[in-house]
Amino acid sequence: MRYAQLVVSVAFAASVFAAPAVAQTAGKGPLPVLKFNAETHNFGKIRQGKPTTTEFVFANVGEAPLIIGNVTSNCGCLIVDSYTKTPIKKGDKGTIRATHNAAAPGTFSKNIIVQSNSNTPQKYLTVTGEVTAGR
Repeated sequence: MRYAQLVVSVAFAASVFAAPAVAQTAGKGPLPVLKFNAETHNFGKIRQGKPTTTEFVFANVGEAPLIIGNVTSNCGCLIVDSYTKTPIKKGDKGTIRATHNAAAPGTFSKNIIVQSNSNTPQKYLTVTGEVTAGR
């Protein structure tokens, strides 16, 4: 019983004293900053069955290298074709290409979720438009 109390006390003390050290080091040092030329793209009217692609351009305006960890969409109708996967140095640019499949007629508003090591670790891009039926 005494041994269990000692282990719990040591574990608690370690967590209390370690947490401030992690918090202090996490916010220090230069950070990358992800800046997009535009965070929205409107395809306008597109014909059903004619997939359409757009490209978002971004830059690292921060001090440290920017790493894009993952890029996904919130719908199967919007496919992330490619994105810059190598570290982006201060002042350099990268791209994200996405294609809307235009399978179903109607208006749409979809999101692309960008995860990175930036000062804003999760960024949302928006793609809108209207798929029209017909030939």
